[in-house]
Amino acid sequence: MKLDLSVTGDIVTAMRAEILAGEKAVTTAMRAAGSNLKSDWRAQITRARLGQRLANTIRSKTFPAAGESLEAAAFIWSNAPQIIGAHDAGPLIRSKDGFWLAIPTPAAGKGSRGKALTPGEWERRRGLRLRFVYRRGSPSLLVADGRLNSRGLGVASRSKTGRGQSTVPIFLLVPQVKLAKRLSLARDAEQAQAAIPGLILANWLDARAS
Repeated sequence: MKLDLSVTGDIVTAMRAEILAGEKAVTTAMRAAGSNLKSDWRAQITRARLGQRLANTIRSKTFPAAGESLEAAAFIWSNAPQIIGAHDAGPLIRSKDGFWLAIPTPAAGKGSRGKALTPGEWERRRGLRLRFVYRRGSPSLLVADGRLNSRGLGVASRSKTGRGQSTVPIFLLVPQVKLAKRLSLARDAEQAQAAIPGLILANWLDARAS
C-alpha cells in the first residue's frame, strides 16, 4: 500500500486564521454571557421588588478589556454584595449584642434616605421616651405615650391635660428574624455557564465565514 500526503495552501496561515477565529469566538461569547447574566440578575432583583437602584449595583466586565483571547473571561459582581447576598441566602439575623432586634412599626416613620430608625434615633427625633412593654407569647414592644398624627406617625401629644393621648407601639422587639430568600442568582449563573459552549461554537462558525 502506498500513501501520498500533500498539503494544499499554507498550513501556517490556515492555523493562524483558525486561532484568530477562535480568539474572536471565545471573546465574543464571554462578552455576551457576561452581559446576559448581568441583565438576568438585574431583572431578577427588580421582579423581587428590591428596587432599580439595587439592581443597578450589578456590574460586568470582560477580560481582556481590549483585544481578543482564547482565555477570555467575564466577571459579574455587585457593588452592594452584603445586601444582595442577604436576599440571595435568606439568612437568620440576630442582634449583635445578644439582646433584641427592634423592628419599626409604621408609626415609627423613616430615617434619612428611607432607612429604618433605631430606637435611640427615634427618641432624639421625636423628643419622646420609649417604654418597654413585655408581652408573653408575642413580640414585646417599645411604645411611646403620645398620639398618631394625620400621617399615622407617633408624635408628642399637644394636650397639656393628657386628653387624646394614647400608647403608640413604635417598635416590635424580637430575638431574631429570618430574612426571606427573594433571589436565586446561582440558577441564572448556571444557565449562563451552560450556554457558553454553544455561544463559542456559533461565533466560531461566524468568524470562519467572515
